[in-house]
Formats: sequence, C-alpha cells, structure tokens
Amino acid sequence: MPGHRVLIVGNSGAGKSTLARRLARDRDAHHLDLDPFAWQPTEPPERTPLDEAEREIRRSLAEHSRWVVEGCYADLVGILAAEADELIFLDVPVVVCQAHARARPWEPHKYATKDEQDRNLGMLLDWIAGYPTREGPLGRPAHEALFEGFEGTRRRVTAA
Repeated sequence: MPGHRVLIVGNSGAGKSTLARRLARDRDAHHLDLDPFAWQPTEPPERTPLDEAEREIRRSLAEHSRWVVEGCYADLVGILAAEADELIFLDVPVVVCQAHARARPWEPHKYATKDEQDRNLGMLLDWIAGYPTREGPLGRPAHEALFEGFEGTRRRVTAA
C-alpha cells in the first residue's frame, strides 16, 4: 500500500502535527512526533545523542507496520528515510508558520501550563523566522537536501 510509511518534515508551525494526525487516522497508522526523542529533559534542553534517539524511535515503531512520523529534525527523519515510502515537505512561508504558532492551542505534552507556552511564543516566532537560512538539521537547507535525496514518493506543500 503506497503511503503506509510516511515522513513529514518542515518548519515549526508548518502544520506537521495536524497533517500527521489526519493521515494516521485516515490510513489507520501509528503517529509518532519526534519532539520527545530529540531532546533530553535538561535546562536548557539539549539534543539527545543521535544513536540513543534512533534506538528509542525504532523501539516505538517496532510493532507498527504503518506509521506517520513527523518532526523538524532532518537527522532523525533521515534515519527512517530508507524504510519510508513517502516524504512530505511542508515548505510553507515563515509568515504562515508564525500565524499557526500564534493560534496554536496549549500543548500539554510540551508545556506544563498554557501560560508557560504563551511566555515562550516570542522565542518561537524568532526561531521560526530563522528557518530559511538555519544551518544544521533543523533548518530549511537540511530539509531541502533530505527531500531532494529521498527515493520514494515526494510531495512538497508550499501553501497552508
């Protein structure tokens, strides 16, 4: 079945989680958000070593033949690229991502309170603005390279 293992990558606020939840529901697939695997619970947060994150991601997917995995981490998404049959790159404008971030409901899996999330909004908007030229696995250049190198079905979405 085409599209039974889907990867979604893009900027913060691009709509990855919304699309992933919908696809997982429509395709009877497991939805996996990479955020919990990417970061250690430290203050300030630090990235989880790649090999450790990979082990945990694979453990989470081991019992699922169908999955939709989403995140802004080209390195983590790339780990699964050879096993995926579809890659969706949400390549939407920064202003759209920022509008989504402003409208985002409270995310209790990321923030203890809605107030804590709201206090983080300015930093998030700045983070989103840096996406087009950000170096490393969290920037658009890495997402573009991942997309261009993907050998399965590729879809680029440029409008929300």
